[in-house]
Amino acid sequence: MKNWMTETYNKNSAAHTYYFGFVLAGLLYVVAGMTFTELSAYFKMDRASTAKGGFAKIRIRANTAALAALLPAATLLGSADLLNDPHWNKGEMFEKIITERYTAEQWVKDSVPFFKAGDARINGEEVQIKLNGAELTNEKILTRYFG
Repeated sequence: MKNWMTETYNKNSAAHTYYFGFVLAGLLYVVAGMTFTELSAYFKMDRASTAKGGFAKIRIRANTAALAALLPAATLLGSADLLNDPHWNKGEMFEKIITERYTAEQWVKDSVPFFKAGDARINGEEVQIKLNGAELTNEKILTRYFG
């Protein structure tokens, strides 16, 4: 299941470059320009609750040791408190921080699926912006759109 899901996601994604964020020791970092292969080292299979359909899903879950190993390639953005906002979840806040830091655009929340566009256009390239713990996609979405 994992191979089909990850291959289908990668094949149909509108963006193949990732800005991967994580919190370590109370600080927020980003690794800019990761490839799908690099990011996939941190994929874990998970399941939605039975109440939400019980579908398999891919999450990004890097442990503390893996995050520490990324520090030489990471850029410090500031305190993890940057992610705290009563209007947005942590993933949305991270997307806002990256979009506004790396583009001249004001971030606007959208619901555009991964196969239609990236989360932002940085240096002329569509990119996905993901925070550690994020759900990448799930079986229901992949089955609905890609069989």
